[in-house]
Amino acid sequence: MAEITAAMVKELRETTGAGMLDCKKALVEANGNMDEAVDWLRKKGLASAAKKSSRIAAEGLVAVKVEGNQGAVVEVNSETDFVAKNDIFQAYVEDAATVALATNGDVEAMKNHKDADGKTFGERLTDMIARIGENMNLRRAKVVKVNNGLVCSYVHNVARDGLGKIGVLVALESAGDKAKLADLGKHIAMHIAATAPIALNIAGVPSEAVEHEKSIFAEQAAASGKPANIIEKMIEGRIRKFYEEVVLEEQAFIMDPDKKVKAVVADAAKDLGADIKLADYAFFKLGDGLQKKEEDFAAEVNAQLKK
Repeated sequence: MAEITAAMVKELRETTGAGMLDCKKALVEANGNMDEAVDWLRKKGLASAAKKSSRIAAEGLVAVKVEGNQGAVVEVNSETDFVAKNDIFQAYVEDAATVALATNGDVEAMKNHKDADGKTFGERLTDMIARIGENMNLRRAKVVKVNNGLVCSYVHNVARDGLGKIGVLVALESAGDKAKLADLGKHIAMHIAATAPIALNIAGVPSEAVEHEKSIFAEQAAASGKPANIIEKMIEGRIRKFYEEVVLEEQAFIMDPDKKVKAVVADAAKDLGADIKLADYAFFKLGDGLQKKEEDFAAEVNAQLKK
């Protein structure tokens, strides 16, 4: 067998755009023949899939799945909303939530997870890209768990059961009645979908986010010309308001704005006669932080017809 060098792998990767491990495998299969290795990648759909990777994939679906005391939420992206309505794509996203539960939401572990036929979940994604002809990406996943209690889910803009544009999980630790916990969890999940908190509690707010807000408030307060001690109090007040806007426990509950979420949980615990801890949550909104293509509907239809 021909020696497969790092330089050969690098050359094939630059030629095809395929992944490093796929390039090495192709060269092994082709016994070091570069042209045959390219053909091997093309036949597997790996080269064509890689060439599509520069295209923005900001559409797609979010999926949620709850099993026992844990739940998973995942986001899988496509280039267009047409593909998000494709049965093959939807089945993949549903399975992604199941795989996330098996791998604790680690995306790389998900890609390497093998099915009964020995094919990895990442290979299945590559095959789907080649088959459908559009860039796609298994972007992110999160798993939340409880030791004793309930994980509740909510999907907004539902495409089909468990799939939509927004996915939320709420983890409630409690020995209380499961039906009543489910009702509370669903309402909190709907609240999260509407308010998009960035942290469960104040301690969970990233320090850089707090410092960023402080710098803005300090500049605003300094412009008022007030004394330094007054400015300091103004900043403290603005930070408290910031927490009330972005921290789940501190937010005004959308179904009862006179109460904070943490007060709603405390009241529910009294009614239930059992402690309730809002232990964790997950909130995925499709395309958050991604640059989306500006393309009108007619252009999108035309692009699909050309494929």
